[in-house]
Amino acid sequence: MSYTLHLSGLEPLEISPESLFVNVGERTNVTGSRAFAKLILNDDYAGAVEVARQQVASGAQIIDVNMDEAMLDSKAAMMKFLNIIATEPDISRVPVMIDSSKWEVIEAGLKCVQGKSVVNSISMKEGEANFIKQARLLRRHGAAAVVMAFDEQGQADTYQRKIDICQRAYTLLVDTVGFPAEDIIFDPNVFALATGLEEHNNYGVDFIEAVRWIKLNLPGAKTSGGISNMSFSFRGNDHVREALHTVFLYHAIKAGLTMGIVNAGQVGIYDQLDPELREHCEDVVLNRREDATERMLLLAEKVKGGGKVRVEDLSWRELPVNERLKHALVKGINTFIVADAEESRQGFERPLQVIEGPLMAGMDVVGDLFGQGKMFLPQVVKSARVMKQAVAHLVPFIEEEKRRLGTKAKTKGKIVLATVKGDVHDIGKNIVAVVLQCNNYEVIDLGVMVACDKILAAAKDSNANIIGLS
Repeated sequence: MSYTLHLSGLEPLEISPESLFVNVGERTNVTGSRAFAKLILNDDYAGAVEVARQQVASGAQIIDVNMDEAMLDSKAAMMKFLNIIATEPDISRVPVMIDSSKWEVIEAGLKCVQGKSVVNSISMKEGEANFIKQARLLRRHGAAAVVMAFDEQGQADTYQRKIDICQRAYTLLVDTVGFPAEDIIFDPNVFALATGLEEHNNYGVDFIEAVRWIKLNLPGAKTSGGISNMSFSFRGNDHVREALHTVFLYHAIKAGLTMGIVNAGQVGIYDQLDPELREHCEDVVLNRREDATERMLLLAEKVKGGGKVRVEDLSWRELPVNERLKHALVKGINTFIVADAEESRQGFERPLQVIEGPLMAGMDVVGDLFGQGKMFLPQVVKSARVMKQAVAHLVPFIEEEKRRLGTKAKTKGKIVLATVKGDVHDIGKNIVAVVLQCNNYEVIDLGVMVACDKILAAAKDSNANIIGLS
């Protein structure tokens, strides 16, 4: 049986099991491109059309269009943009991927496109009934569907969860809805690699192996993914990001990846990558070494610095102690942090002043560098861990001071933090929690995958001043 996916703009696009990898242009997406978002927010649709034109010219065989921005009327923006590009033959010749988390935006978009499009995405996050309803509506519109590996428990972040959800969704679509198997495109979730957190190290392998399993076990189904997600840790270093994308795609395509949402003009050639950089990228993507992230960070710094090898020195140890603390936080060095925190404590009247002074000053620098794209996510995680280690040394002295004075330190406020239901990621939340606690706020951390009613109940029971959600 032939399982060819037939899509079209003004021209047909056939994707068979024997087809080469299909590039889906990512730059016409307000959530993924600041430049495109700025054009749309400024009502510069002429400029936005040029972004789409450039994507097609660079090799995009499908263009992903997303208008999910808080300051936009997403439905109106989607309709306006799709109607405009429909009049541009050099753009509208390729199929459109209508990308939105809002069903009304998807339906509005489907009414504007010509030919056969792809919807990105549907999932079982709201249960089987809604999933089946949406699939039937897409079937009526004649659209193909990207199906996220996402169920009532949240996004699949392990190999087993990915294949279990995809199997369940496939059975519902094919057997219950009568959805053509060749029109199903599974996205097993591309997550950031080299974050500095051990539990994330196998994300690349899990995605690649899930793609391989889908190809072997779900007849006709295709696979896709948002490729740039995996290199988020190195934002600001385009050379490293492109190398990571190239290596990741090389192995994912070998496993059977059908298509990927990627900047069509910024994917390198695997064999032409610098051998050292390629090896380090493969160590990260394939989780081949425990120190892959550390080694990648060192090489990324070298590459960004124009190829000059940095020689480690300890001259910073000659600085005053509070400057040493700041340096250790910015560089993520924990070797001397306890000794330096103790030396600094002895120079202040109160141990809390070490936190409010040099430690927070160091974290301010970390925040500024990260915001400017000059520091990467795994480095921020390392800095947060060093901060936590310093605070852990100081906490007993702070508690002893309370007991000695017979007073209870007054906090600046009470904050409930949580990662919302449907999301298992907590890097940012954990960093915020550490900084808030160090700045004398009481933090009630509810963890990940927390339902709305539990968050509200915790805030009410604790009489919290603020709720912070990730």
